[in-house]
Amino acid sequence: MNDVQDNYRLVSSGFDAAVKAVTPDKWGAQSPCEQWTARDVVAHVVEGHRGMIAEVRGGQSEPLGADEDPRQAWENASRAIDEITGDTEAVAKEMDGPTGRMHVGQIIAQFVTMDVLVHTWDLARTIGADESLDEDTVRRAYEALKPMDAMIRQPYVFGPKLEPPMGADVQTEFLYFLGRRA
Repeated sequence: MNDVQDNYRLVSSGFDAAVKAVTPDKWGAQSPCEQWTARDVVAHVVEGHRGMIAEVRGGQSEPLGADEDPRQAWENASRAIDEITGDTEAVAKEMDGPTGRMHVGQIIAQFVTMDVLVHTWDLARTIGADESLDEDTVRRAYEALKPMDAMIRQPYVFGPKLEPPMGADVQTEFLYFLGRRA
């Protein structure tokens, strides 16, 4: 294993727990993401994973189908990303990333894993599950995103940052930075 794979596994295990905790009556619950339900949050993460998988392995990236089981889709997509993070050749491959040419491993570490981290909280909040995130991972993601403040305020990325409460912990600061109220 390597750092990219270890970190992905840590973060994806939290999302996996939240996905498994969704009861049938909660898939339509409103999430903290405007106009997204619990199912939409999972669909977004799966679609991001599928896009990365298609870039690395070839093929087409398909959105989550209306009749597709979101749990199974997540499980398959997560397993494929985990396999990619363990493939030395795959993580070294260069491709266009959000900030220019990057290695696949960098994109997974900086963007895919961070997306899973944030949406773990969103999904947990939506269904009333444990919202706590790994503190070290949150700290690293927060430090990595601060210099990208202007870029992440674009439409369909993150909303306006909010002022966290005085004495907030790092997770709360991070979430408020991303426009979420913890």
